[in-house]
Amino acid sequence: MFESLLRRPEAGALLGLIFVAIFFTVFGGKLFLSPAGAASWLNMAANLGIIAIPIGFLMIAGELDISIGSMVPAGSMAMGIACGYFDLPIWVGIIITMGFGVMIGLINGYMVVRTNVPSLIVTLGTLFFTAGLTLFLSLLLTGNTAVSLKAPAWAKAAFGDFYGPSLQVIVFWWLAVSLVYFYFLHFSPWGNWVFAMGGDKTSARNAGIPIDKLTITLFVLSSVSAAFVGMCQTILFNSAQVSTGMSFIFNTIISVVIGGVLLTGGFGSVVGIFFGTITFAMVNQGIYFTDFDRNLSSLIVGVMLLVAVLMNNTFREMALRYTPKKGGKS
Repeated sequence: MFESLLRRPEAGALLGLIFVAIFFTVFGGKLFLSPAGAASWLNMAANLGIIAIPIGFLMIAGELDISIGSMVPAGSMAMGIACGYFDLPIWVGIIITMGFGVMIGLINGYMVVRTNVPSLIVTLGTLFFTAGLTLFLSLLLTGNTAVSLKAPAWAKAAFGDFYGPSLQVIVFWWLAVSLVYFYFLHFSPWGNWVFAMGGDKTSARNAGIPIDKLTITLFVLSSVSAAFVGMCQTILFNSAQVSTGMSFIFNTIISVVIGGVLLTGGFGSVVGIFFGTITFAMVNQGIYFTDFDRNLSSLIVGVMLLVAVLMNNTFREMALRYTPKKGGKS
C-alpha cells in the first residue's frame, strides 16, 4: 500500500509539504500556524494556485506558457481602466478582462499549433507584446500608468474582500476551481487526452485525439486564469497599475514542478500541484515568522526545486517499473 502511494505523482509534493510545515512550525513558532499566519501563505497560494494548475496542464501536455507574467497586470489594468476610469458597470469590466484573456490565449494556441514554433518562444513573444500593449493603451486612454477603482459591494464580496483572519476570498475560488480541475484531469476523457499529448503527440493525433483544439483550449485557460487573478487584485486593492508580473512565471513553474509535474510532460496530478503551491507559499512566507535571514528564502526555494526534480524523476521511474502482483499475494 505504502509503495503504491510513493509511485503517485503527488507523493513528493506531499512529503515536501509535511517537511516544510514541520520545519516552519518548529522555527516559526505558533504564529506560523495561527489563523493570521496561515492566511498569509494561503492567500499567496491561492493567487498562484489558480494559475499554476492550468500551467501544470500545459506542462503535462508538453507545452509551456510564460505570457502569464504580463497577463496578470494586463487583467488588472483592463478592469481598472474599464470600471475605474470609464465608470463602466463592473460586469462589463469582467467581460472585457476575461475577453482579453481569451484573445491572448487564442493567439498563443493558434501560433503554437499552426507554426510548430516551441510554445516557450511563442509565449515569450506574447509576454512582451502584452506588456507593451498594456502600457501603450494605459497611456493612450488614461494618460497614466495607474488607476483607482471602487467596486460595488457585491463585487468586493465575490472577488476582492477579506474574510475571517485576513483570508482573501480568492482562496475559496482556488478551492472551487481545484475541484473542477481535479475532475477534468483525473476523471474526464479530456484528462486522458492531456496525458496522451504529453507522452507522444503523434501517437495521440493518430489515435483521434483533437490535439490542436485541446492545445488552444489549454492556452486560453491559462491566460484567462491569469487575467482573473489580476482582476481580483484590482478589486481587492481598489487600484491597478502597469507593472511586471514576472514573479508569477517562476513561482507558478516552481510550484508545478514541486507538485510532481515533469518538465518533459506526460506525468503529474492536480493534487500534487495543489500541494506544491502550498509548499512554495509556506517557504516564501514562512521565513518571515523565523529569525533567519530573509535572503535565505531564495536559497531554500532553489534547494527545494532541485530536490523536487530529483524526487519527481525517482517517483516516475518507480511508477514505470511497477508491476502489480498477481493473485492478490502480498
